[in-house]
Amino acid sequence: MKFYYFPTAVSLLVAALTSCGEKNSSQQTMQQAPVLSVMTITESNSTLDSAIPATLEGENDVEIRPQVTGFLTKVHVDDGQRVQKGQVLFTIDQVQLQAAVEQAQAAVAVAQANVNTAQTNANNNKILLDKNIISASAYQTSLDGLNAAKAQLNQAQAALTSAKKNLSYTTVTAPVSGIVGSIPYKEGTLVSPQTLLTILSNNTSMQAYFSLNEKTILDLTDNGKRTLKQAVDSMPEVTLQLATGAIYPYKGKVTAISGVIDPATGSAQAKAVFPNPDGMLHSGNTGNILIPVEHDGIVEVPQNATFEVQDMKFVYLVGDSAKVHSRPITVAPLNDGKKYIVTSGLKPGDVIVTEGIGISVADGMTITPKETSSPSAVPATQPEN
Repeated sequence: MKFYYFPTAVSLLVAALTSCGEKNSSQQTMQQAPVLSVMTITESNSTLDSAIPATLEGENDVEIRPQVTGFLTKVHVDDGQRVQKGQVLFTIDQVQLQAAVEQAQAAVAVAQANVNTAQTNANNNKILLDKNIISASAYQTSLDGLNAAKAQLNQAQAALTSAKKNLSYTTVTAPVSGIVGSIPYKEGTLVSPQTLLTILSNNTSMQAYFSLNEKTILDLTDNGKRTLKQAVDSMPEVTLQLATGAIYPYKGKVTAISGVIDPATGSAQAKAVFPNPDGMLHSGNTGNILIPVEHDGIVEVPQNATFEVQDMKFVYLVGDSAKVHSRPITVAPLNDGKKYIVTSGLKPGDVIVTEGIGISVADGMTITPKETSSPSAVPATQPEN
């Protein structure tokens, strides 16, 4: 039996099989590359909020102190109760002061009787003087007695007025409408004008006090080209972020900025006023004042597109052949909990991975990119230095 060898045919067959294998391997690799969302970096304009810590106070917080000394006989209100102007808050023992009023009334009655007697005496002496029965000096003496009696009456009436006023002080009423603060003293406690019974907060509107640093004030006044009042008048409405992180539903307005900068802190105090129709805010509340500031040409990335290693933030940059590699970035202290403002590490046109960070993405892997829209610019917050 003879065997025939055809080298050309065998070579073609091997080449065909090899090509087919490489093609299948390439297709298999493409099929294994995970499909992940990516985003092309672009610049945008944004209104960013500068967040500044603030403390809230009522429109006016009134210290309620008794004006007389005595025992509390009745507490008419509770902690946190809303009261109206003129409403009774506390009653102080009235027995001694009521007795003082009655004593003063009796003194007035006596003084009035003395005036009546002196007046009658003066009238009679005038008749006698006209008939030359008594001397002019005798008549003058009776007039002096009348004037002295009238002076004593005036003094007694003043004492009565004072006694009635002191008696009225035993009923402590609300000088303004507002919310009652803590009431540390109970019925039976001895109180005096030095005793702070409670604080009544008129919180129809709330005043938020915060600090602006020297640089911010210079920016607001355009380096002194306009006054602080002009700067305040031109400021936009501000937002209050509550201690819970929630946004207060009513906008506020900056009404004043102190013209004196504290050399110790390098800042000046400012005040914003917020309406409080629902009584939601109380004196002592804290939060952040969010002041909107326009920024042009910024780069934003979703926070979930970043990861952190030793206090450094990174993104996965998509390179040639859809291979990803980590890229360190620097971000500004501007964020709304959803996005970062990138100050270095990225430029317009770069493509980053926005899906699977920390789960399915690894440095050097190949992906199948799925383009998503770049994030729209939304307000972010910046702590004030």
